Amino acid sequence: MAKEDYSPEEWQVRVDLAACYNIVADYGWDDLVFTHITAKIPGTDHFLINPYGMMFDEISASSLVKIDLDGNKVSESPYDINPAGFTIHSAIHAARKDAHCVLHIHTKEGVAISAQSDGLLPISQQSIFPLSSLGYHDYEGVALREDEKPRLVDDLSDNDYLILRNHGLLTVGENVANAFFAMYFLQNACEIQLLAQSGGNSLTPIPDDILGDAKEVAIKATRSQGGYIAWPGILRRLDRKGYPFRD
Repeated sequence: MAKEDYSPEEWQVRVDLAACYNIVADYGWDDLVFTHITAKIPGTDHFLINPYGMMFDEISASSLVKIDLDGNKVSESPYDINPAGFTIHSAIHAARKDAHCVLHIHTKEGVAISAQSDGLLPISQQSIFPLSSLGYHDYEGVALREDEKPRLVDDLSDNDYLILRNHGLLTVGENVANAFFAMYFLQNACEIQLLAQSGGNSLTPIPDDILGDAKEVAIKATRSQGGYIAWPGILRRLDRKGYPFRD
């Protein structure tokens, strides 16, 4: 299907979500085909997800698959999806009406921090944003079981960030840009923590009073007129590199 076959609202979400897949690949955050990013189509109960088996740098707006909350395809597509991979996403989308985008990755740094008993530490400016809205979910094996969904939702609560113990990282946002930049901060905070710990010296924590203002500071520091100021630049970078997100 081509651009003219979709509503303008759906096409914009398709472009943004495909761009998110492409930039995740560009940053090296992908894990072959084994994570997912989902986004809700405005005014519907339908969602977009990656075609299973397609590498993230290959994903385009038109290749994304439209599904319902049960993971069933609701429009014609030559591509299949991985229903098991939608377990986490369907639970969050159903419970959090504000979570229009759910982004989940398995980076080495994210998994390494998820395995540490103390989790993410308040030791960098990058860490204060996730720490202002962070939950943890204990590992229950590969996320295939329906009965895990309520516990996952409870652990996320109304937070924007979730560390899945022994598994990886997850962020949610009111749109694709929000979810991406939340992940950008969380992933960077994990990388910095591992570097700091590798130095062998004691670490200097950020004072509690600064952490308390983190959410308000994050909004002021990163948003412009209701959207993230860097997102257009991300799209321009992808255009320069020839990624297929607009196709």
